Amino acid sequence: MLWNVLCGERMKLRRSPVWLAFLILPVLPAFMGTFNYLQNIEILEDGWYSLWTQHTLFTCYFFLPATIAVYCSYLFRLEHTNHNWNCVMTLPVPMLYLYLAKLIAASAMVMMTQIWVGILFILSGKLSGLSGPVPPELFEWLAFGTLGGVVICSVQLFLSLIIRSFAVPVGIAMAGGILGIAALSKGFGAFYPYTLLSLGMRANSPGGPMACSQGQFLAGCLFYLTASTGAAIIWLRKKDVVAS
Repeated sequence: MLWNVLCGERMKLRRSPVWLAFLILPVLPAFMGTFNYLQNIEILEDGWYSLWTQHTLFTCYFFLPATIAVYCSYLFRLEHTNHNWNCVMTLPVPMLYLYLAKLIAASAMVMMTQIWVGILFILSGKLSGLSGPVPPELFEWLAFGTLGGVVICSVQLFLSLIIRSFAVPVGIAMAGGILGIAALSKGFGAFYPYTLLSLGMRANSPGGPMACSQGQFLAGCLFYLTASTGAAIIWLRKKDVVAS
């Protein structure tokens, strides 16, 4: 049954405009980060690692949280229009499956976005004339970043469920990403959902260990995934979600 719901979400995404966001939005931080790197190349002397810090500066705190929010808002857009909740709530499908299908679909988009971010990083380095091999940690950065992005998916899906607006959850994600800078500076990165992305991608220290322990990072991811999923299921079961 979950597979059937997933197929429905896939059909929804197949020819949707979110693919424009997928293609274009990651290019902007890649361009900005590369430009910033080239303008300060006399200070940023660590080659690929310095370039990564400039890319992730814009990706993790500004663009990627908003991109993920666009994915999540679109997945609930059809339910929030034309009284479609009336139809959805009468389907013989458990509420958990309805939410998990959207979470899996959004997570798949995040995974593909991270691959695209990695490709853009490598292209930017080559075009910038960087010598030497690509950092062997790149796969790890992208993998842990994907996990942090899935956490943002779970939070944004819950917001998109309870807020019947496309733009408001996107604005919240943008604010959340920017506030993540303050959370990291205060040492609360592992306890704030929007900073788990930058922690996983080693935005501040790509050549060293994660700013928190991996145990703290994984515990934070598990907490927000569980809390967001639980809150969404309770909302679907207890609240009136029929579109007005």
